Amino acid sequence: MTIKFSIITPDRVFLNNEADEIILPTNTGQMGILTGHAPLITALDVGVLLFRSNKKWISLALMGGFALVQENNLTVLVNEAESGNTINYEGARRALENARQQLIQATNQKEKVSAQFSLKRAQARFQVVK
Repeated sequence: MTIKFSIITPDRVFLNNEADEIILPTNTGQMGILTGHAPLITALDVGVLLFRSNKKWISLALMGGFALVQENNLTVLVNEAESGNTINYEGARRALENARQQLIQATNQKEKVSAQFSLKRAQARFQVVK
């Protein structure tokens, strides 16, 4: 038995698929979803969603949102989603280095918060593409 899932961004349905297992990046850590999972609503952090379909793992970068699990269906609502084949490796690597430097150079709380968000986003994109 599989889990049907959809990833929806503000401008489109990013993905409709089925999976044997899904790992979500929640605000409290990673959460695994298997068939028969209890109903659930959870906040999602910026990070990597992994799903296994036909014994193959696929990763996607998510930029925060919410997930709803009901009766072997998962609905993921996110601000943005990207797959590895749409991300340029060298661009993602440079963005990660720039985000690290931005965090080091941040001098006040507002700059630190912004830099930490940029770093999380860059880490998720780089993890998906490598």
